[in-house]
Amino acid sequence: MPKSRLSAFLSLLLVFFSGAVLGAFTYRLYAVKTVETVVLPPAQKKGGGPEEFLRQRLAEMKDRVKADDQQLEQIKQVYSETREKYDGIHQKLNAETHAIDEAQVAKIKSILRPDQIPIYDQIRAEHEAAHKRHMQEREQNQRK
Repeated sequence: MPKSRLSAFLSLLLVFFSGAVLGAFTYRLYAVKTVETVVLPPAQKKGGGPEEFLRQRLAEMKDRVKADDQQLEQIKQVYSETREKYDGIHQKLNAETHAIDEAQVAKIKSILRPDQIPIYDQIRAEHEAAHKRHMQEREQNQRK
C-alpha cells in the first residue's frame, strides 16, 4: 500500500475509533445520570437516613394500615432488629473487605523493589484522601 493510502487509512481508523470512544463515554455518562434521577426517591436524595425511613414507614402503617399504638411499637421493634442485623452484616463485610485490601497491598509490596515501596505508599495515601473527599462531598450532596 502506498504511503499516502496507508496514512489516509490510519487517519480514517483513528477518527472512527475516537468517535466510538467518545460515544461510549457520552452514553455511559447519560445512562448513569438517568438512572440516578429515576431510581432514587426524593427522600433518599435529600439524605433522609434511617430515622426518616422509620418515621415514614410507621406513618404509613398508621395511616394506611390503621395500625394501633401497640402494633406500631411492635413494628418499630421489628425495624430496629432488622437494622441491627444489617449493621452487623455491614461491619462484617467491612472487616472482610479490609483484610482483602491489606492482603493485596502486601502482595504488591512483595513484588516491588524497596525503593519503589515509599512511592507506592504515597500513591495509596493520595487515593485514600481522594476517596475520603469524594465520600464527604457525596454525604454533603445527600443532605441538600
